[in-house]
Amino acid sequence: MEKTYEVKLKPNSKTKSVTKSRAKWSKILSYAAFVGPALVLFLIIQIVPFFMGVYYSFTSWNGVSSAIEWVGLENYKRIFTNDPKFFNSFIFTTKFMVAAVIISNFIGFGLALLLNAALKTKNILRTVFFIPNVIGGLLLGFIWQFIFVRGFSAVGDLTNIPFFQLAWLGDANTAFWAIVIVFAWQISGYMMVIYIAALQGVDTSLLEAAKIDGANAFTSLTKIIIPLILPAFTICFFLTISMAFKIFDLNLSLTGGGPFNSTQSVAINIYSEAFTNNNYGLGSAKSILFFLIVAVVTTVQVMVTKKREVQA
Repeated sequence: MEKTYEVKLKPNSKTKSVTKSRAKWSKILSYAAFVGPALVLFLIIQIVPFFMGVYYSFTSWNGVSSAIEWVGLENYKRIFTNDPKFFNSFIFTTKFMVAAVIISNFIGFGLALLLNAALKTKNILRTVFFIPNVIGGLLLGFIWQFIFVRGFSAVGDLTNIPFFQLAWLGDANTAFWAIVIVFAWQISGYMMVIYIAALQGVDTSLLEAAKIDGANAFTSLTKIIIPLILPAFTICFFLTISMAFKIFDLNLSLTGGGPFNSTQSVAINIYSEAFTNNNYGLGSAKSILFFLIVAVVTTVQVMVTKKREVQA
C-alpha cells in the first residue's frame, strides 16, 4: 500500500509581515471611515473658526471690508478700560448662572426622585417633563413672552393676585427671574433624565438594609443615594453651568436684553458688538475672553465635584 504524506508549509516571516500590515491598514481604514467625517466636520465647524476668531480679536476688522488692520492687544485693553456694558452683562450672566444652576438641578433631582418611584403614570410624566427641552429657545421665549405679558395680566385682572399683576418683563428684577423661570422650566426635564438614569443604578439592597437598620428616608437620601450618584451631579452641574453662561436665544426672544440692557447676557453683548455695531474684532476679543472664563469655571467645577466623588 502506498503511504501518503501531508506536507505542512510554515508561513515565512515575509508572509506574516504582509498579513499583519494588511490587518493594520484595514483597521486604520475602518476607523477613518467612521471617525474621519465627524473629525473633518469638527475641524471645519469648530477648530478653524475658533483660531480665525483668535486672529480677528487682534484686528480692527468690521466684518465686511477686505481691509484688516492689526491692532494687537488694543481690543482687550478697551474691554477692561472702556466697556462698562460688557461687565454689566457679565455680572448679569453670572448671577443668572448661579440661580439657574441651583433651581434647575433642584427641580430636576426632585422630579427624578418622584418619577423613580413605582408610579403607574411615570413614563407619561417623564415625557411631559422632558418635552420643554425639545422646543427651541426662540420659540419658547416668544411663548413665555405672551404668557408673562398677556396671560399673567388676564389672570391678575380676574383674581387680583399681586404675583400675576407684576410687570414681569418691564422691570429689571422681575425680568431677571422671568428668564430664570423659563430656563429652569426648559432644562429641568433634561436634568431629570440624567438623574433618573443614575438613581436606577443604585443597588436597592443597600436601601433595604439601611431601612432595616432604622434609617429614615432623609438619611437614606443624604447618606446613601446622593453619595452614590455624585457623578450625575458632576454632569448636570457642568451642563447647566455651560448652558446658563451661553444663554442667547431664550434671552433674545424673551426680553431682548431689556429693559435698558438690564438683562443683556454676554452672548447678546458679543452678538451686538460684532453684527450690530460692526466691530467684529472687538466682538471676537470678547468671545475669546468669555470662552476662557467659561472654560476656567467649568474646569474648576468638574475638578471639585470629581474630588467629592472620590471622597464619597
